[in-house]
Amino acid sequence: MKWITILGSTGSIGTQALEVIAVYPDLFRIYALTAGRNVSVLIRQARRFKPQKVVIADESKYAELKTALAGLPVEVLAGSNAISQLAAEAQPDLVLNALVGFAGLKPTLSALHAGKNVALANKETLVAGGHLVMPLAQKAKKTVIPVDSEHSAIFQCLQGQENTAVENIILTASGGPFFGYTLGQLRTVNVEDALKHPNWTMGKKITIDSATMMNKGLEVIEAHWLFGLDYDKIKVVIHRQSIIHSMVTFQDGAVLAQLGAPDMRLPIQYALTYPQRLKLDVPRLQWEEITELNFSAPDHENFPCLKLAYEAGRIGGTMPAVLNAANEEAVSLFLQGKISFLAVARIIEAVMNKHKVVTAPDYETLTATDRQARLLARQFALEERVRKC
Repeated sequence: MKWITILGSTGSIGTQALEVIAVYPDLFRIYALTAGRNVSVLIRQARRFKPQKVVIADESKYAELKTALAGLPVEVLAGSNAISQLAAEAQPDLVLNALVGFAGLKPTLSALHAGKNVALANKETLVAGGHLVMPLAQKAKKTVIPVDSEHSAIFQCLQGQENTAVENIILTASGGPFFGYTLGQLRTVNVEDALKHPNWTMGKKITIDSATMMNKGLEVIEAHWLFGLDYDKIKVVIHRQSIIHSMVTFQDGAVLAQLGAPDMRLPIQYALTYPQRLKLDVPRLQWEEITELNFSAPDHENFPCLKLAYEAGRIGGTMPAVLNAANEEAVSLFLQGKISFLAVARIIEAVMNKHKVVTAPDYETLTATDRQARLLARQFALEERVRKC
């Protein structure tokens, strides 16, 4: 029996993780569930899975949650600090971090400090704080198991292999809904267009990141920390079918790839059951129907976010945290209809250009940097709107 804590249980990854867990009630028990503000879904999950603890980050929702779960033997807590404290509790064997954004870093550090293995679906944890997280995991002799489909694919391909044998890794990208668009076409796209991902069903933030190619940029930085590779050894190719989830090229020229239908339950279950594999009811590839697998280079000119991410990663220090914070704010403003699609990359670049890098930031410095970058992003967004008037 493995006890699981899920941070961000009401989001796309969290809900699919619970679907996987429900199939194997003899193998998994839920210790705790947390949500940001989606109290109605959290209530339903708590009634079904009966965890020992639940946390709602939005403290204004506490009374509603407490009342709804009054008849269950579950402790109800509220606030973001409670989430980090929960990640460090002794009972769970594994903490699945499916939070969105920079908020995921502190709980990851808390879990590792407490000697927990972490299944990581929060890429911002490593983007902003990889230099803190991975040495801590090594010191604690704990594993950070990637949940992103691309990093899970690399993780699987590397099982039984020495890192010294790796020539490079290739992260595949679908290209999002605007693959092949010209700059003129991108000037007219709206939020509804950007949320129409061709292959994956995901949350709004990550779907917009996929449309701008920032999602792949964040994954490049994440891969650098997860697999200990220089940025020159991390490649990105567009693969529209989303069948090959990523690849590893070894120094003898062999290429290993992980293939499968685009279904997040596969990497989620692998993270939960690692190093075992269990039966999973997901669509199987129908090989006779796959007539071609296409690959192409990313368009760095019309989708500059990927290039900005490589730049931030190579600079290091606080710059990746700045990239992430500016992106989170710009995406939020785009989703609210306050800036254009193309303004997202312009704002991120402007914030990066304004930042003075701290080379070896601690958590407090990263928090301050994150806050300052968000303020700058909002200021540049206001200038964008004024310029349009």
